[in-house]
Amino acid sequence: MTNKLVITSILSFLFCFCLSAQEKKAKKDKLPEEVILDSESEIVTTPINPLSPAKAAFYSAVLPGLGQAYNKKYWKIPLVYAALGTGTYFYINNNKEYHRYRDAYKSRLAGNKTDEFYFDPEGNQLETPRVTTEGLERAQKFYRKNKEISILVTLGIYALNIIDANVDAHLLQYNVDERLSVAPHYKIDEINANGNLGLTLNFRF
Repeated sequence: MTNKLVITSILSFLFCFCLSAQEKKAKKDKLPEEVILDSESEIVTTPINPLSPAKAAFYSAVLPGLGQAYNKKYWKIPLVYAALGTGTYFYINNNKEYHRYRDAYKSRLAGNKTDEFYFDPEGNQLETPRVTTEGLERAQKFYRKNKEISILVTLGIYALNIIDANVDAHLLQYNVDERLSVAPHYKIDEINANGNLGLTLNFRF
């Protein structure tokens, strides 16, 4: 009887000790979130400047690429100027060809046979021109159309340069929480053995 009493007392003491330890742990776990947050889980925010997107767009409108420099996206500046330079090159080339054929056409209408198409590459005058009058009309229409397209493309690139600077400035001010992530996933369907590919959105509390 005495041994049973001693064993019961020891077991009761151990049970009380374990219960006390669990209560202390539970109290620690229920501390306010802002107290137990460590430096890795804190969300670092930066001040938002509402005028930043407007400034970036204005700078790019004044000088293409300047808005990208304002956003510190320096690698985009060569792309902006390469695109604008390409559009400008095609405009100049098409404009030159348009005036070339137009001058020859105006000379034909005046009754002259002295335009460049009445001569071969060696400079010898030909009886029959290398390009007919109808061909000169078609060439004018072709190069005029290409010239107008080149202008529209160049203006479009200029507008995209402004839009890109504005959007980039907006995105730079977004607060991206490291606890939020999107990742691709691949899963085998156990019923029909087909593979399913998709995206998984994870948020860690």
